[in-house]
Amino acid sequence: MPKRIRLRTLTTEEEIEIRRLSTSRKEPMRLVQRARVLAAMLDDPGLAASRAGEKAGFKGAPMGIQWIKRFNEKGLSGLMDAERTGRPATHSQKIRSNLLDLAFQKKPRSLGYPFELWTLERLQRAFTERHGVHLSDSTIWTWVEAEGFRWRKQESWFHEPEKHDPEFAQKRGSS
Repeated sequence: MPKRIRLRTLTTEEEIEIRRLSTSRKEPMRLVQRARVLAAMLDDPGLAASRAGEKAGFKGAPMGIQWIKRFNEKGLSGLMDAERTGRPATHSQKIRSNLLDLAFQKKPRSLGYPFELWTLERLQRAFTERHGVHLSDSTIWTWVEAEGFRWRKQESWFHEPEKHDPEFAQKRGSS
């Protein structure tokens, strides 16, 4: 016969928090459900962990056992979601470094382009030409903003100065 999993002795604070979590309507449902497993075992010390999991709404016996073991090992923090690695990076750190180097260190005119400042589209096109890697707008935006760079909005008067200042041509002088 397998060894029965028992809930360890709880401190008063832990018991109060478990009872609060098990009846909460504002905490994440996963956390509430895990606290309900513990509350069921507090209410009935003879209850098996697998049965407590079923009473809390988990399908399958191992879930109740898993949450009791995690709580016994880690306390209340064991009821929280574990960190996950997430999706692997699509582009290497070298590609990111190359893009940031292009955006921050080099002026477009010094690289032979007929403009003074980078726009998102210009930077994307230049990076694809130079490195053969296409980066999405959102990737470039995220990387550049993470480094503290902010895109400037083009001023409306830039393209139509005469519309905003009738004396613009006289003020500008001969070009």
